[in-house]
Amino acid sequence: MKIYTRAGDGGETALFGGGKVSKHHLRVVAYGAVDELNAVLGWCLASCECGLDGVLTRESNRLFVLGGHLATPADASEGTRSHLPGWEAKAPEVLEAEIDSWSEDLSPLENFILPGGCESSARLHVARTVCRRAERELSALAETEEVPSDFLVYLNRLSDWLFVAAREANRRAEVIDVPWTPEN
Repeated sequence: MKIYTRAGDGGETALFGGGKVSKHHLRVVAYGAVDELNAVLGWCLASCECGLDGVLTRESNRLFVLGGHLATPADASEGTRSHLPGWEAKAPEVLEAEIDSWSEDLSPLENFILPGGCESSARLHVARTVCRRAERELSALAETEEVPSDFLVYLNRLSDWLFVAAREANRRAEVIDVPWTPEN
C-alpha cells in the first residue's frame, strides 16, 4: 500500500464511510486538531522522565479512537460505524480521579503559574493548549453537525488533566511550578 494516493491533491479528503469534504471543513479541522494533540502527546512521551508514560499512552489511544469517530460523519451507515472502536464514556471520570489523586500531593494553587519547569511539564503545557484548541474546533463543529456530547466533555476534562499532569511532572522532578507575578 502506498502512503500517497493523490486523491487529496484538489483540496478535498474522504471521510470514513464515504463522502468527500474540503480539507478546511469543520469536521476535518476538528479531527486534525485531535490528531495534532495526539502527536504532541507522542512528543511528551519521547522525553517523559516523570513516570507518566502509561497514562499518556492511554490518552493517546483514546485520542486515536476519538479521531476515528470524528472522521466518520453522522450519516455513515451502521456497517461503517461497526468498524469503529467503542468510545469509553467513563473516560472523563478516570481523568477526574487522577486529577484528584495528583492534587492531594500538589501544593495548593495560590496564583497563576507559567508554563514551564522541567521539560516534561513544559511539553505537557503545550499539549494542554493544543487540547484547548481541539476543544474549540470540536465545539464549532457541534454548532453545525451532530457531535456526541461525551467528546466535548472528554476534551474539556483532558485539558484540565494535562494542566495537573504538568504540575505533577514538576513535583516528581522536584521542580517548583513557576508562579506568574505581574510586573506592575
